[in-house]
Amino acid sequence: MSTNRGNIHTAIRIAISLAALLGAMGCICSFPTQFIKSTPTLPPTPTLAPAPTVQPERTSSWDAQEQQLIDLYKRVGPSVVSIVAERENHIEDSSGSGFIYDREGYVVTNFHVVEGASRVIVTFADETEVKADIVGTDQDSDLAVLRLKDVPAEKVKPVELGDSSQVQVGQRAIAIGNPFGDFAQTMTMGIVSAVGRVIRSPNSQFSNAELIQTDAAINPGNSGGPLLDSRGRVIGVNTLIHSTVRQSSGVGLAIPINTVKQIVPALIAHGYYPHPWLGIRGRSIEYWLAEGLNLPVQQGALVTSVEPDGPSKAAGIRGGTQEVLLDVPGHDEQVPFTAGGDIIVGIDDQVVDNFDDIVTYLQNTEVGQTVRLKILRDGQELEINVELAERPKNKD
Repeated sequence: MSTNRGNIHTAIRIAISLAALLGAMGCICSFPTQFIKSTPTLPPTPTLAPAPTVQPERTSSWDAQEQQLIDLYKRVGPSVVSIVAERENHIEDSSGSGFIYDREGYVVTNFHVVEGASRVIVTFADETEVKADIVGTDQDSDLAVLRLKDVPAEKVKPVELGDSSQVQVGQRAIAIGNPFGDFAQTMTMGIVSAVGRVIRSPNSQFSNAELIQTDAAINPGNSGGPLLDSRGRVIGVNTLIHSTVRQSSGVGLAIPINTVKQIVPALIAHGYYPHPWLGIRGRSIEYWLAEGLNLPVQQGALVTSVEPDGPSKAAGIRGGTQEVLLDVPGHDEQVPFTAGGDIIVGIDDQVVDNFDDIVTYLQNTEVGQTVRLKILRDGQELEINVELAERPKNKD
């Protein structure tokens, strides 16, 4: 018994000593699961939330530009109207846009919007409808003027007119109108893509000069509506789109507002505008024409014919005298051409590089005004004065 007690005491002392040694070393052994559960647990490590995505702040300049457009729409929108032109059979009714020109209730739009209309209805931005009379039209420039009837004075809010001579390629261009007749008061924006375009009017045998080209979305129904600068001033009247599908293709054309300022007062006062007229037909000289006809210049305007009752005929300008066949780029066969006419190289103090230069210059002249043409004839340079006559209406 004493031996057993001694052995027990010895075993206890060894166990105590071993426990102390393990405690001093730190336990690295694994323990049964129930032991782990019974030991106190440490507080869980807090999970850090992911850092929020920082959105770039909109700069003050961007906000200002956006607010500028919002303010422009609110200010100019009430001056832009929708126009429905009704015709006798109602089969060819048309719609377009327009804008209030002055406080007398005159509205500017396109000639082709109201051509042949027996009744015209004008709708304001707040959907108020009133009738309007057609007081003047100009087929050649594609402009028309309406007069509002029975409209409250507070609704007559004229637009601010700009200066199209100051329009620059690259500046902002904004259109407000009624595309397709269903989307009233639509605003679109782009830039001025080009200036000084000379385009044959679809309603006339004559060309319109100094048209403004824009890539702002313009569609059928925008016709007659304003093209605006970034300050909301009207710089043109939307009139044409160049498209094979009758929808915006990024090439829209507007009548410059300076042309409107010139023609509209006459439409209001007299119902028509007297366009100045030289009474010649011709074409621009290009390299193939100069080479084919052995011309003395590479630029200018070749007169192909002179109207027998026109002012140029009376002044002594000569048209072509013989027909020749020429090789023309893009044609497989030779093309007949009238040769032998005068070559116009200047008008007053302006150099004439092509026929469009003559059309553009005449845009800013008046009936009865005398212009000085510098011409080349049979190797000689001549100057001939021509008194401009009034252009015949619907002249072919």
